[in-house]
Amino acid sequence: MAARLRSRRILLPLLLVVVLAAWFAGARAGSSAATFTQQNLKVSGTPEADGDPVDLDATLYLPEHTPAPAVLLAHGFGGSKASVAGDAQDLAERGYVVLTYSARGMGSSGGLIHLDSPDYEVKDGQRMLDQLAARPQVQTDSSGDPVVGVVGASYGGALALMLAGTDDRVDAIVPMITWNDLRQALFPQSTKTGGTGVFKKQWTASLLGSTLIGSGGSLGTTPSADQLKNLAEGDTQQALCGRLAKDLCQGYVQTATTGESTDDLLDLLGKSSPARVASKITIPSLLVQGQQDSLFPLSEADANAQAIAAAGGDVKLYWDTGGHDAGFDTEPLRPVVADFLDSALSGGSLAGTPGFQVEVASGALASDTTAPTSQLRTSMLAPGVPSRDASGRVRESSAPLTRMKLSGAGQFVLAPPGATPAAITSLPGAGALLSALGSAGSSLNLNALPGESATFQTEPLAQALTVTGSPRVTVGIASSAKEATLFASVVDVDEDGGTTLPSQLVAPIRVTGLGAGSTQDVTIDLPAVVRDIPAGHRLRVVLSTTDQAYAMPQEARLYQVSLAGDGMLTIPQARFTVTDAGSAVPWGGVIGVAGGVALLMLLFLVLHRRKLGGRPDETLTGTPIAIEGLGKAYGDGFRAVRDLSFRVERGQVLGLLGPNGAGKTTTLRMLMGLILPSEGRIRIFGHEVRPGAPVLSRLGSFIEGPGFLPHLSGRDNLSLYWRSTGRTADPYLEVALEIAGLGDDVDRKVRTYSQGMRQRLAIAQAMLGLPDLLVLDEPTNGLDPPQIREMREVLGRYAATGRTVVVSSHLLAEVEQSCSHVVVMAAGRLVAHGRVDELVGDGASVAVEVEPVSKGAEVAKTVAGVDEVRVVDGVLVVRADLQARADLVRELVQAGVAVSRVAPSRGLEETFLALVGEEA
Repeated sequence: MAARLRSRRILLPLLLVVVLAAWFAGARAGSSAATFTQQNLKVSGTPEADGDPVDLDATLYLPEHTPAPAVLLAHGFGGSKASVAGDAQDLAERGYVVLTYSARGMGSSGGLIHLDSPDYEVKDGQRMLDQLAARPQVQTDSSGDPVVGVVGASYGGALALMLAGTDDRVDAIVPMITWNDLRQALFPQSTKTGGTGVFKKQWTASLLGSTLIGSGGSLGTTPSADQLKNLAEGDTQQALCGRLAKDLCQGYVQTATTGESTDDLLDLLGKSSPARVASKITIPSLLVQGQQDSLFPLSEADANAQAIAAAGGDVKLYWDTGGHDAGFDTEPLRPVVADFLDSALSGGSLAGTPGFQVEVASGALASDTTAPTSQLRTSMLAPGVPSRDASGRVRESSAPLTRMKLSGAGQFVLAPPGATPAAITSLPGAGALLSALGSAGSSLNLNALPGESATFQTEPLAQALTVTGSPRVTVGIASSAKEATLFASVVDVDEDGGTTLPSQLVAPIRVTGLGAGSTQDVTIDLPAVVRDIPAGHRLRVVLSTTDQAYAMPQEARLYQVSLAGDGMLTIPQARFTVTDAGSAVPWGGVIGVAGGVALLMLLFLVLHRRKLGGRPDETLTGTPIAIEGLGKAYGDGFRAVRDLSFRVERGQVLGLLGPNGAGKTTTLRMLMGLILPSEGRIRIFGHEVRPGAPVLSRLGSFIEGPGFLPHLSGRDNLSLYWRSTGRTADPYLEVALEIAGLGDDVDRKVRTYSQGMRQRLAIAQAMLGLPDLLVLDEPTNGLDPPQIREMREVLGRYAATGRTVVVSSHLLAEVEQSCSHVVVMAAGRLVAHGRVDELVGDGASVAVEVEPVSKGAEVAKTVAGVDEVRVVDGVLVVRADLQARADLVRELVQAGVAVSRVAPSRGLEETFLALVGEEA
């Protein structure tokens, strides 16, 4: 015993040393194993107005295999090509030709900053497209027309939109955390009353003000050589403006001095806005916007999405938890961007992919934005964004609306002289700090000051809801002056009275035409947010007279604010499916290593205790899946799966059904060892499933669309995938291809594939190695009826080899035709399990073919136990239990009614609805 204990004491430290050494070696190897080359370029940009030439500093990344599609990668304001080098390398490793460059006036590029002007920065972008078109390594649609997507965040995101609306060579765009209309972004007006809104002075100063003194090629605090030259020549205006174009600089200086916009500045901002060209964009577009963003809020992306969708473009919205206020990291979004580009640049269809994805902090009911976990929720349609059906017709998409009664009498509020003291809701880059200072439980509330804010409140919520978008309220406003400036918001109030301002966002309004005792009713679009509001909380509408982030009137004013219209708060929601949950904390450095060591120690102890999952259950070695008492609960108390038990046998094609939120995806993830159950167990061929369990090698899966390299053939993609797994066993490539039915098309480039061919290739990838168990999530998404029929045949052929297939799908009619067995889940529980034909046959409704049918209906109504009698298409349909059915047939015969056939009247869809309820 003592020797055994000593061996354990030695083994554990030794194991840790070996693992850490391998980890560091792997990290070093990974960092040096480049699959691309780089070339630094100097590209001639658009000359300045005075004729001065402009050189742009660029870098071209060339992947291992060419020709390939290209990505033009733009950076944010004040950055350079170095800012996006990590993103460029990731895309190059994925097989794209990538061109990055420092925008004019930034980095080592020459010229002045014109703020994405169509006459300068957009033309520079077109010259970059010319560069790509001239490269033999870049795949082309035709001579001079490269296959290219444009990706960029903030300043670079607006360039992507402007370039797509100007040059039809662009094939796809991914603009992130950017603007639709700079006039609205920097002078926001949250009503439809018209007129210029309220000047967003702090953010504008943070951006444009930072360029007034420039150092070399970057934004700093030391005059550049050009500035000193301008100063020596007496041009003090340009010396002050640094690398900001003079017309833009003059407009900004005047506005910052007076707090009022100039017509010239508004005209320049309008020209630099995607709003002027978005209606010309008809290409696939993934719009990523941040929820923590008082500079470019969610409403800016929504405006872009609506214009592109109305023009016929295929628009996808992704609302990230970050933004300009909380930091925005593109690294976690790289797979999202790559998957979109893989489909958009390969000529494939985006049909069937979610139109709306939202990251929501802290699981099922988030109460703060700093929680370490987040959920990814998806919806096929984006609220308010029109989409197109399979025939191309536009169908409107709108979020379901919840209306809640507000209470509160009319209130007088003071706008203090000098606008001091002022509420503080947002500071550039400090949103998370302000949220912590003003959150529930804090004694410091900077969001609304006493005497300067009017409040109206709902009753406690009877049930939880998720605010998804911009709520709306109508108020009456009177002012002692001719106009009023107010800042509106919705606050989450918990049971103890603690308050939280979601995302630290307010909606500025400026109302004119007041005075002389007049009151004007104004409908306000409150800040667009995503927030789970638990039952028992209240929603409070706050209208404040001050906000430190904006330019406010300096003279004292007195406002009267009251509820108007029907006094209701209208709240948009969306119907989501929870598709993922993961850490949102950027673990790094020592913390990451320490956490990894702790995890390894825990994993070692668990595995040692359980002896790698224990011995297999000999009675189940021939059973592909055995689930017993399975449950999954998350840290916030939400239970996704509870007490789930069923088995799947060899040769079955099992359909996993259930409404959104039923727990299907969570069950599949536990089945594949991606997440651990809270209770119960899953056995595959008798072996208990654990992360990394050897038995998982007998399972093939297709859960989300794989990122095929579009410039490679289907065969090359499969070979590359198999090699990347590190397995040396025979992949049985030809057998998988034969079952998938791709034929000679497997040797064509994936970019030429239809959506159905890409789906079949994905199934073939899951079949590599001919796994004994195949798990597929929505394999027919986006397929037309002939393609669905082909997929049905693929699954049937695979099961006919004696293997087992599990399919999760929402297409009930397809499951009825494709699957031999079905499991129905609702609210995380099992509600039915069995053969499809038996499940359908147990229905309470039967169809009775009789002659004459009218007399048969009269007789049926007199039979005890018959609950419902209908005539459908000349057939008598009754709802009755088994005994009543026998009595019915006897009574019909005795009444002289001819009975030719009795059969179940319903299919799987009716069975499903009967099991889980019409609402689900």
